[in-house]
Amino acid sequence: MAEHKIKNYIRNYRIKDHSLGMAFIILFVIATIVGWPNFLKIRNLTNILRQVSYTGIIGLGMTFVIISGGIDLSVGSMAAFVGGVSIFFLNLFGPGSTSGLVLTFFFALVFGSLLGALNGVMVAKFRMAPFIVTLGTMSIFRSLIQYFSNAGTILSVNMGFGNLGSSIFLGLPVPVWFFLIIGISLHVILNHTSFGRYLCATGANEQVARYSAIKVSLVKFIPYVITGFTVGVTAIMWSSRLNCINPSDCAGYEMDAIAAAVIGGTLMSGGKGSIIGTMMGAVMLGIINNMLVMGGISAFLQQAVRGFVIIVAVLLQYNSDNNK
Repeated sequence: MAEHKIKNYIRNYRIKDHSLGMAFIILFVIATIVGWPNFLKIRNLTNILRQVSYTGIIGLGMTFVIISGGIDLSVGSMAAFVGGVSIFFLNLFGPGSTSGLVLTFFFALVFGSLLGALNGVMVAKFRMAPFIVTLGTMSIFRSLIQYFSNAGTILSVNMGFGNLGSSIFLGLPVPVWFFLIIGISLHVILNHTSFGRYLCATGANEQVARYSAIKVSLVKFIPYVITGFTVGVTAIMWSSRLNCINPSDCAGYEMDAIAAAVIGGTLMSGGKGSIIGTMMGAVMLGIINNMLVMGGISAFLQQAVRGFVIIVAVLLQYNSDNNK
């Protein structure tokens, strides 16, 4: 009986179903060789996880948006805006206020969710193109934080604020724990709830989903709220790590978030995606960046590598769909 099951598994095994895991292992081995022996040090691996957690958290929300058939280009500017306004809010309580820290954390989550809802309303209610909407709000959010900060750094007067983003819990940085917890939660929502099924159905074919009595507008609205929530988490983690925010912070986060989702197997055309894949994609981007630094490659080429990886990932998706 066991032999029969093994034969069936071998017969039905398809390499492309495990391509992401294989690519992850190959990349890890290459990075180990290039960065030997420093790459495998616990401190280096922990730093990689910390660095990717900021864009990775946003990438988790972005996965839901892309599955729904949308896109959000505003997340980087939104993160800087939420981080800056949150520090303004925290400073109202004065230095040393513990209650101010707690309230600021929840303020960032709510404020980020509201900004995400703003995008969602324009996309779902008014049926505006997601690319145009979020391109516009990207400029608006960045402009607002530059205005409120007078294009300068916004400092926190509460020194305890810096402990939140830089703390270590059970051997892992706090941002990494948020990355894991949010990832697991959204994975369950996507794969084990009716909303997850509605989301995939809407992204695959909106008209058929509407004929199936799915509330398409609501299903397309919620992913933007979720993304705003994840932006709020990243904003508070990033600004607390530095104990300040600069209007130019978080630039390019939208590219890394989209790249993590696409590398993880999320179709840009919508209808299919994987939260676990996005988490792996984010870590793979971090490994690539770390490998380039250890290999002595200019930091200016890292963006070029990300762009190349996105193009290759989309190309592989296109070929995979055509070969079905």
